[in-house]
Amino acid sequence: MGASLFLCAALAATTVPGPPSAAGPTRAGRPDAVLAAAEPSPDPVVVAPPAPDPPTPEPEPAPEPAPREVSLVMGGDLLWHNTVWQSAQADAAVTGDGPFDFDPMFAALRPLVRSADVALCHEEVPFARPGQPLQSFPVFAAPRQVAPWLADMGFDGCTTASNHAVDQGWEGLAYTVGQLERHGVRAIGTFRSPAERRRPVVLTTDDGVRVAVVAGTYSLNGFPLPEGRPWSVSMWDAENLLDQARRARAAGADVVVVHLHGGDEYSHEPNADQVALVERLTRSPDVDLVLGEHAHVVQPITRVNGTWVAYGMGNMVAQQETFRSDTYEGITVRFVLREQPDGRFEVVRAGYVPTTWNVYGAGGPIRARWISRALRRPGLGAYERSRLLAARASIRDAVHGLGRTPGLREL
Repeated sequence: MGASLFLCAALAATTVPGPPSAAGPTRAGRPDAVLAAAEPSPDPVVVAPPAPDPPTPEPEPAPEPAPREVSLVMGGDLLWHNTVWQSAQADAAVTGDGPFDFDPMFAALRPLVRSADVALCHEEVPFARPGQPLQSFPVFAAPRQVAPWLADMGFDGCTTASNHAVDQGWEGLAYTVGQLERHGVRAIGTFRSPAERRRPVVLTTDDGVRVAVVAGTYSLNGFPLPEGRPWSVSMWDAENLLDQARRARAAGADVVVVHLHGGDEYSHEPNADQVALVERLTRSPDVDLVLGEHAHVVQPITRVNGTWVAYGMGNMVAQQETFRSDTYEGITVRFVLREQPDGRFEVVRAGYVPTTWNVYGAGGPIRARWISRALRRPGLGAYERSRLLAARASIRDAVHGLGRTPGLREL
């Protein structure tokens, strides 16, 4: 019995294999749970999350383009009296530069003209045709060599509507326009065809600013308009000029300049006709600047209806009666216009250069002087200084004849 109980106990202690436990397979008879506790697990592999893309920088706004500007320069009458071209002949005999050398005469003003975006002149008289004699006052025929010189000087266009426009008839008018055009200078105010009359004269700067120039004259000195060609010379009635200004604006002009040839000769004051016409022109939104010639002496610079007006710029060169000392004086005006946010251009700087020159023979060949600079020249003699100071005082009085205008500077 005892032996049987012992045997049963021994049999009960013997392990009988059974199905695998839920803990998983065993190793050497130990459950996975025991193995896990007994054997250290390998370090986990840590995978870093991908770095976010750097934020895309906001594009910097493009800088606002600087507003466009245009500088415009214009001088007084180019009135080619015989002693003016004789002086150019005398210079040519020294320099050997053609039959006429106008460069020494205007050397002091050349930098001023060439620095402008748009440079204008007033070619008051027609050119002599080949084989035709030169003529002086009262019916002019100037050397045709003036045309290439104007181009070389830096002028882009020249107004030709004047009381001398038909001194040489239709042929002289057409020849003068052709000579200017041939040398790259636009003629303004006289025309060879109706189509030319209808087409605005627009000068485009390197920055793409389009400057239109319209011109008209009060008279033709008693000569009729060329027969059958009433369109050949622009006169200065308001409707004609305003119509040309409107058509220039419609053609894309950014700036419209109106040039007037009229007034009372040798008077520093604008006459009633000048004042009335300027009043009418400056009320138009199509007119940005008004410039004038003819009196042969300087007249005021002012503003009318907010628009800058130079009533008369005197002469740029002439040889009139020596007792008329103020006909040996002139101004070259310089205006800078800037583009506004609405696209229009407004004058932001207004200035004038006072000029004078000598009588041919009395002081050698003619030499135009930029007075402000000539006064600073070393070694200037007392007589020359006094003459320059007197001319500057005379010009200042004339420029400010209607009162001082804020913003106007002497250059």
